[in-house]
Amino acid sequence: MFIPQIFPNFAVLFSMTMKKFTIYIFVALATCVTIGNFSSYARQRASSANVSRNVRIFSAILQNLNDVYVDTLDFDKLSREAIDYMLYQIDPYTTYYASDELEEFTSIASGHYGGIGCVISKVGDSIVAYQPHYGKPARNSGLLHGDRFVEIDGHAITPATTTEDASKWLRGDANTHIIVKVQRPYLNDSIITLDITRKDIEVDPMPYFHLDDEGIGYINTTGFDENLATRIEEAINEMSASGNLNGLILDLRGNPGGLLESAVQIVGLFVDKGTEVVRIQGFEDADRKVYKSTRKPLAPTLPLVVLINNGSASSSEIVAGALQDLDRAVIVGSRSFGKGLVQGSRRLPYDGILKITHARYYIPSGRLIQVLDYSHRDSDGDPIPVPDSLRKEWRTAHGRIVLDGGGITPDVIDEDTTLNSLLYNAINGDWAYNFATYFRHTNGAELPIEWRPDSTTFNDFKQFLAYQNPTYDHVCDMGIKYLRDAVKIEGYTNDSVTAAIDALAAMLQHNLDHDLEFNRQKLIRMLDMEISERYFSEGQCVERRLKEDTSFDIARNILLDPEKYRSILSPAD
Repeated sequence: MFIPQIFPNFAVLFSMTMKKFTIYIFVALATCVTIGNFSSYARQRASSANVSRNVRIFSAILQNLNDVYVDTLDFDKLSREAIDYMLYQIDPYTTYYASDELEEFTSIASGHYGGIGCVISKVGDSIVAYQPHYGKPARNSGLLHGDRFVEIDGHAITPATTTEDASKWLRGDANTHIIVKVQRPYLNDSIITLDITRKDIEVDPMPYFHLDDEGIGYINTTGFDENLATRIEEAINEMSASGNLNGLILDLRGNPGGLLESAVQIVGLFVDKGTEVVRIQGFEDADRKVYKSTRKPLAPTLPLVVLINNGSASSSEIVAGALQDLDRAVIVGSRSFGKGLVQGSRRLPYDGILKITHARYYIPSGRLIQVLDYSHRDSDGDPIPVPDSLRKEWRTAHGRIVLDGGGITPDVIDEDTTLNSLLYNAINGDWAYNFATYFRHTNGAELPIEWRPDSTTFNDFKQFLAYQNPTYDHVCDMGIKYLRDAVKIEGYTNDSVTAAIDALAAMLQHNLDHDLEFNRQKLIRMLDMEISERYFSEGQCVERRLKEDTSFDIARNILLDPEKYRSILSPAD
């Protein structure tokens, strides 16, 4: 089953919900390198005649539509939809940016853009202010989580409006004004007009770091831009200067990646100069390159633990995988996303840019961690994941066995990160997100920093869900169905067997209240995360989550036990 492989753990809740993960992946998942010409055309996959024939056919179709079709057509729209559909059939990372979308592209590398500082999402027919960032213009002007845009800078929001449309309208030069109208959920007939002044929005790739009393440092990351390696170096220097830094936890959970060069620089802080970090291999010779650390390391012997989960992708996986292959860090958490593809950029006519998958990357052991094969698809058109049975063994520098083909598997797996059916649906259905939005509208604009969700909060959440009447798959119901089918196929159907299965089905009857109570502690942690984001800064939210973070506790205990740390990185006898 594919779903557990994409969402196999609960640790993603510490960084973002599933929909937030999807949004961030759209913006920053690609492992990017600088703009250039990545192919010499020395070799070609298809003949020039084949390519030319298809170009001429497509051009002729457009020309005939323009000459003969009964109605007037929007050729810009038609062509863009055709391009987007074609590229999506290849892989989700090969993307076309028109000239008016280049700000979005360049913001990935630079980490800043002109706008209001808000993640948006398409929910049904609406464009929603999914995450107005703390301290940014949108939130400072009164925009709240869950607000549904009615109008942006004079543009009415319709069911046809895309997130790309809304993003283009929201962005603009710093210090320019934009008027937005929003409908606020859970308030009757609430159309609110906001005047927002755009600013130069800088996305902080490292919102929080801390050194505790026992000398264990912690660094939280959110993306890989051109500044992250410098920020991490500054944090390590500050922690080293302020106390006895005995070990470091680098948190890459929920970090969707970014610049490949940034990943190489970060690994270089911890390994000897000249150490191979990653190599890329593409179709052309020009698409083959070995990246090595280029500087004297900052902390070559500092005990290091890296936290990952299924939201750790791309550059996050290069860092975690390289440090694992080099036996330089203990990896803790749950299996990473599994993206082993590299994107580069090519300039196109009329100032467009094509971000194109031009290579795969291989970490020091020689393994490729790509989980999905986009060149082979199932009957539904979905890419086929590499099954665990076909994952090959490779060896780390010390001879430990590691596997390819499925992301980075941690050295120490946090068993508390397992998602059952209810938790998966709670994330996918935004149960905690929607309740937190309701909570903010009914409990005012301020909460004390020491606030925590309690039994009253949880009971309110249950009543909220009862009113919403959510539906979700119940694994036991599915199991009963499979059992009935198996009994019938194998020829064991009789009155006594049927009665026994009916009795079992009655005992396992779906019960939302039971499932909520069974998952109470994890749901409370979800509520804490979502509600906190509506009241506190990003750093404060990270600090709050660490207090009940099982993966963080595992990492810290490993660093406080030097013998255990060494034993994990040593090969088995």
